[in-house]
Amino acid sequence: MGRIYNLAYFILASAVALGLTPLTVDVEAQAQIAFVSERDGDVHPIDGFPTTEIYVMDIDGKNQRRLTNNPFQDRDPSWSPDGKRIAFMSDREDGNYEIYVMDADGGNQRNITNHPNGDWSPSWSPDGKRIAFVTAREEDDWNDEIYVMDVDGGNQRNITNNRHLVWGPAWSPDGKRIVFVSQREGHFRSRFGITSEIYVMDADGKNEQRLTENRINDWMPSWSPDGERIAFASDEKGELEGFEIYVMDADGGNPKNLTKNRHEDWEPSWSTDGKHIAFTSYKDSDEGEIYVMDADGKNERNLTLNRHADTDPAWVGPTFSVSPAGRRLTKWGRLKQVDR
Repeated sequence: MGRIYNLAYFILASAVALGLTPLTVDVEAQAQIAFVSERDGDVHPIDGFPTTEIYVMDIDGKNQRRLTNNPFQDRDPSWSPDGKRIAFMSDREDGNYEIYVMDADGGNQRNITNHPNGDWSPSWSPDGKRIAFVTAREEDDWNDEIYVMDVDGGNQRNITNNRHLVWGPAWSPDGKRIVFVSQREGHFRSRFGITSEIYVMDADGKNEQRLTENRINDWMPSWSPDGERIAFASDEKGELEGFEIYVMDADGGNPKNLTKNRHEDWEPSWSTDGKHIAFTSYKDSDEGEIYVMDADGKNERNLTLNRHADTDPAWVGPTFSVSPAGRRLTKWGRLKQVDR
């Protein structure tokens, strides 16, 4: 933060020296973590399972508050780059998952996909103009594909166009690439089926490259804010258990296990300064808790401390604005990348 305020001081000092209109500096949004919880005890009216709501909390776990409130499943929160909106998936209308967007305080919830087939796993682009998501649609022979759309739900388009199972899209910080997960022939086949590997492609779906290649499942990729590393979850033997949090270089090199325990750890999400990773862990609860650790795997700590399931962490950080004093603040520039 020291560099931010040094820059702010320079801008303000220059304005005074040149006799320009005074400027004000605003750090708009306090760093927060959105997550999903079953703590409200609602039961889904269709299948009878516990339902999930989207919550938000400060990065130390304090000030936990609910954003959604209905007897259906709300999952997979993804922050807009300016921290003012959250995309998520919900089956609240007819049991079919759709992509929704709401304000950061839970207001103005609206369905933006409006399609009879399931839509899930939203991921907001760094420029705030697009949302990637996964869907299985009739025109694609009901095969899971990664689509991209405008943030109002318009201009929905398939960017993968293949017959492989794909999911979990996450944008690179520069918006030029999307990392994702895929099951394909040629992967190792365990007794549970074909294992999953992590791939990357250009934001238009071209130039797919495989990043991981082993006999286990690699899931849930999350790009570091500087674009140099990718955190992900990997299981022990390709049998969908014993998941740990790993980090690798953006080209797939130098994978490193960060968590190293006998409990399930997954769903990594980087802090906006790249110094920490939030994740879901089952070490203290069979239902799951939100933890945070240093980016090297040290100093793990439980943030939620709740007997009900808490999962799907998504980190957002402050933005920096400069505007004429006494006028409405406008976005000057975003200094840190939001992780999904």
